[in-house]
Amino acid sequence: MHERERHRIILSAVQEKPVVTIQDISELTEASEATIRRDIAALHVQGKIRRVRGGAESIHPPQLGNLAGRPFRVSEGVNIDKKRAIARKAAELCNPGDAIIINGGTTTFQLVHYISAFRLQVMTNSFAIAEHLVKHSKNTVTVPGGAIYREQSLILSPFDNDTTRNFYARRMFIGAQGVGPLGIMEADALLIQSEQKLMRQADELIVMVDSSKFKQRSSLILCPLEQVTTIITDDGISAETVRMIENAGVSLIITSISAQVEEEDSPSVA
Repeated sequence: MHERERHRIILSAVQEKPVVTIQDISELTEASEATIRRDIAALHVQGKIRRVRGGAESIHPPQLGNLAGRPFRVSEGVNIDKKRAIARKAAELCNPGDAIIINGGTTTFQLVHYISAFRLQVMTNSFAIAEHLVKHSKNTVTVPGGAIYREQSLILSPFDNDTTRNFYARRMFIGAQGVGPLGIMEADALLIQSEQKLMRQADELIVMVDSSKFKQRSSLILCPLEQVTTIITDDGISAETVRMIENAGVSLIITSISAQVEEEDSPSVA
């Protein structure tokens, strides 16, 4: 990851919580802690952040009322090759004219690049997904009512009287904070409320997660694993996790990252 991209992630991360640690940023950027220390020092000198022991803090503290979890801009570039490969496989489950629901997230966002020509009926609670599809596709786009949470680029409402209950979808595509034996996990109660409301409107639930999400946990469970129809992930998944998914009766699709990169890099033949 280039220095400019690391700096962008650091600046976004310090808006998420009062203090972000060197270890946190190292995991986000997949860079060494020594590199992150140099990045923090450079941003400190530039007056963009304040260096503290073991990490950094924002010059301007984050606003109250944000959702739990990483901001969209922070997560967008993390494991991007895996997210694109997973999204490409997910798009293969869609047929022209289908009605689908796409929950907000940086992995599900990658779907927009592969469904632009499908002319789907799409409901999404993602401001970023809705904006991209309106500008760059012929898909019909519906969004629920609610407030826009800028950091996560989500449209959420605590009320039931929005457009969600008037939309039926064949499939719903979601990401997750983590996946484990107890089920699909998320970081925020309001986000779970929104997702569960959307899930009731779809026949199938498709979970799009890179292999790192099977090692992550959260205190909130969205749904049990058995409620999931299909999980799409990358080939970094462990044999133990494969058994867990199969034992739950969930269909598993594994995409090869190296094959995906080679295919996208190879020249097209007319």
